[in-house]
Amino acid sequence: MSSESTQRIFQLKVDPLTGNSEWIVIEEQDSDNSQKPLLATTSYLDMLNDSPRNKAFHQAIHNTVTKPCHVLDIGAGTGLLSMIAARAMSDGDSSTTCRKGMVTACESYLPMVKLMRKVMRLNGMERKIKLINKRSDELQVGVDIPSRADILVSEILDSELLGEGLIPSLQHAHDELLVENPKTVPYRATTYGQLVESEFLWKLHDLHNNEAEACDGIHLVPHGLDGILHVKSQQYAMHCDAIKEEIKLLSEPFKIFEFDFWKRPDSHREIELQIKATNDGRVNAVVSWWILQLDFEGTIFYSTAPGWISSAINTSAGHWCDHWKQCVWFVPGKGMSVSKDEEVHLHAVHTDTSILYNLKTHVPRTGVAQCGFDTGDSQLILSPERIAMYGDSEWRHSMFQAIRNVLQERVDSLCIVADDSVFLTLLVAHLSKTSHVISLFPGLREKGAQYLQAVADANGFSMVRVEVLEKRKTCLTMHDTHQKEVDLLIGEPFYYGNEGMLPWQNLRFWKERTLLDSVLSKDVMIMPCKGILKACAMSLPDLWKSRRCLSEIEGFDHSVVNTTLGACGELPAPEEGPCLPFYIWQCGEIKELSEIFTVMELDFSKPIRPCYGKVQVELTEPGICHGFVLWIDWVMDSDNSIVLSTGPDKRYWKQGVKLLANPVAVGIHESRETGEYISTVIEASFDPSNGELIIRNNFV
Repeated sequence: MSSESTQRIFQLKVDPLTGNSEWIVIEEQDSDNSQKPLLATTSYLDMLNDSPRNKAFHQAIHNTVTKPCHVLDIGAGTGLLSMIAARAMSDGDSSTTCRKGMVTACESYLPMVKLMRKVMRLNGMERKIKLINKRSDELQVGVDIPSRADILVSEILDSELLGEGLIPSLQHAHDELLVENPKTVPYRATTYGQLVESEFLWKLHDLHNNEAEACDGIHLVPHGLDGILHVKSQQYAMHCDAIKEEIKLLSEPFKIFEFDFWKRPDSHREIELQIKATNDGRVNAVVSWWILQLDFEGTIFYSTAPGWISSAINTSAGHWCDHWKQCVWFVPGKGMSVSKDEEVHLHAVHTDTSILYNLKTHVPRTGVAQCGFDTGDSQLILSPERIAMYGDSEWRHSMFQAIRNVLQERVDSLCIVADDSVFLTLLVAHLSKTSHVISLFPGLREKGAQYLQAVADANGFSMVRVEVLEKRKTCLTMHDTHQKEVDLLIGEPFYYGNEGMLPWQNLRFWKERTLLDSVLSKDVMIMPCKGILKACAMSLPDLWKSRRCLSEIEGFDHSVVNTTLGACGELPAPEEGPCLPFYIWQCGEIKELSEIFTVMELDFSKPIRPCYGKVQVELTEPGICHGFVLWIDWVMDSDNSIVLSTGPDKRYWKQGVKLLANPVAVGIHESRETGEYISTVIEASFDPSNGELIIRNNFV
């Protein structure tokens, strides 16, 4: 069963080398046979590979759906929960005369609807589930469904719990779609938190205090303008187990909010908690998680707690998954200093979609920075990783040295900042009193210009020498450069809004350099002058398990979704899993099995062109190889003396991961066993027409 209306959606497709976007039409009747991994960057595959989650929902639904009734599944995805409910209803119905049960599955995202139809067809469930391609708040009793539902099954939860619209969906369901006092799976969710001290977490948000250690004279956050450049005030999902050795616990875990799915939730609540400090220290963050009670009886639980929480209901301890992490809320400024046994007051607020906190102690303190200055339209909001990188003394020193060296050779130069780097714009303007700077700011645009205007005085330059182009242009002419050739073309490279993309998608800088070719001088200095594609063979068991091909999940065949979801392992030839971006340091268990090696070099002194590289690498550690981690090192000078790496040991960048179809046992010459490989050949080809990097390997 399915709704009869023809549907279409528009999906945004971005060209990584130009930043241009276009809307792609996806029709309901389109064939999926030649479809690429459309949903590879979503969390669907990881979620469906989460066995503890699947088993908990399966058991709870079987305990709840015990007779024919009307079950509503909101956000049905591939239909797993709907199919479990339909089967539970059949198993629980011993009657041979009256069968009034039905399952209604609601899914708004058309590509997912198409997948669900394939899964239902494969499992013989088409006639047992009514699939509706609508948002749940668009459903109407008497139009889309014949009656209110007796049971709600749903899993529209993110790491913060509320970010996927849980509260509005439950409110509408209770108002319009469910009977009074319905049964629900899950039954309840409870959020918890813990006060922690962590220098790493502090560096992810407090640029003002962190950049004070830099000696370059640049003030990205000048005194009195504390809110000019900051992270968004929200919780950030993070695998906190990966930094457990860098965290000092300053309190016991405490309960924050409870959300009952079986009754209509409030849009807004506030709570005051008194928390006793268990150690002396400085509170830099609140780490939070949630525990799901799936059944009414309170026997089935799922937890996203970090591994250091020992509890009988922390059933996920030791189980790594990427779709649900812990969350981190940053305490402003340097944090709050506390003494053991001191009471800390935590004010927690939840809205429809988020949970926020504020901390204070009995005695007023100055340790927590308050941003009282209204910086208006000149504020810039960047990611925590970008804030931390801009505060990193080593990175700033490398940039400072590279720019200073090249400016010493040039007088009255024209410099173009090709990307969204406010830091490089400030650096050039600060170091050279005669240079003219044109910043393209393709993502920041006027916000970047307003920011520069606000911080110019504090950084010792006049905006007369700094220009931000008002309109984005495909290429510049001599008119745009005031009839002057460009002497210096620079970038980090960094493109606003692209932090989650693959490393080589920052080769957009190379494309921009090519489009600017007509205004570049013959002796133009380009920084970075080249990129080096680096790689390392690695053991990644947790990541591979979360991305492996699906077969049966709780008794239902899901093999038809593997290509679309970008799975790896057991794919029909010649299909391969895609390269995907990950913070390797957050990927659970990891181990390097080879030295870091160069795959190919990309020369930015010449216009963009196809590139190819091939290398054979000896394995240096025995183990199971699950794939290759790839990144780009940016060479800033022609002497190759200043190189900025974005590899796995640099935690502010994502790396690209190419997982193998099947894990491979590898060894080394000295202790090689039968069946183990001791080297691998890696080939890479870069296509400048679409920005794609094709990776192939062969173990020998």
